Amino acid sequence: METSQRDDQQRAAERRRKELLEAADRVVLRDGPGASMNAIAAEAGITKPILYRHFGDKGGLYRALAVRHTDALLAGLRAAVDAPAERRARVENTLDTYLAAIEARPQVYRFLMHPAEESQSPEQGFDVGRHSAPLLRRMGEELAQVIAERVDLGPGGDELARVWGHGIVGMMHAAGDWWLGERPCSREELVRSLADLLWGRLAGADNRVGGPGF
Repeated sequence: METSQRDDQQRAAERRRKELLEAADRVVLRDGPGASMNAIAAEAGITKPILYRHFGDKGGLYRALAVRHTDALLAGLRAAVDAPAERRARVENTLDTYLAAIEARPQVYRFLMHPAEESQSPEQGFDVGRHSAPLLRRMGEELAQVIAERVDLGPGGDELARVWGHGIVGMMHAAGDWWLGERPCSREELVRSLADLLWGRLAGADNRVGGPGF
């Protein structure tokens, strides 16, 4: 009986946490980096102390939102890599998946990657950079695993896959951040240019024996 009650309580807590994250998402979509704990609590119809009870502080809420959106983005990137297509097309589709995601929800992207420089709230000092670095590292490790599973890079291949994984994520992040702010070219042009930059050794590498292929 006690176990069943604990399970029910845990499920209820998980549902409530999901509802609060969805409320936070709505505020972030509206306010971007300026999203405050006060606004999120109001959107959820609760007081800020209750929000703190679930997430601790804005850093805890940020981490929960980062996991939520990173999980979705990584699922999309893996789907692009696994889609039946020639390798060049897969590279372009993977780049386009990332850029399409930040283009579709720019306010969410800015909340995750940029501090609220213009915010005058007491939370102005929230250090987004300190929290976004682990997000980018996670993406780099995930992409490194994808490369290592699929491409034969020869001796030292696993280490090289990590170099490539983190390098590609850094490139996508920096180029995407610049492009989203200035829009100097179409998304298609940016994808093609970045794919050209990556294509070198990747074009000539064999698929890993026994792997899913790339």
